[in-house]
Amino acid sequence: MTFVVGDAVVTSIANPAGHHRLPRYLRGIAGCIHAVRGGFPLANLRALGIASPDEMLYTVRFEGAAVWGDDAETNEAIFADLWESYLAAR
Repeated sequence: MTFVVGDAVVTSIANPAGHHRLPRYLRGIAGCIHAVRGGFPLANLRALGIASPDEMLYTVRFEGAAVWGDDAETNEAIFADLWESYLAAR
């Protein structure tokens, strides 16, 4: 496990072809680890019918303003379950 609850992270800006579970609106956005979910097969590979070793999955909290800018509601937050390979330490 690379991250723990409270760690600051930033999401990947990669734009791979095919199935990917990192929404475009969250790419390159800073967030904070909210929960550690454990190891799960990487969905990108499973969608292709390829077995994958488990990868750590985290719930990441993003401030609404980091995602939507001035259009965000007050105290808005977005939570997303993201695999470790989508994240980097900030």
